[in-house]
Amino acid sequence: MAKIVSLSTARKSRDRVKKRAKADENAVKFGLTKSQKSLNKARGEKSARDHDGLERE
Repeated sequence: MAKIVSLSTARKSRDRVKKRAKADENAVKFGLTKSQKSLNKARGEKSARDHDGLERE
């Protein structure tokens, strides 16, 4: 005998899997992790400070 499955639950589960796959694809294509973004920002700010310090001397 077949297992009874709620169609709305099955549909939601299927959609969740599709959205997760699309999000993973976009993350690879476009994104950096939050920690990578903050590291790049911190390095840029330090570089700007160092550059400004060299100009004044």
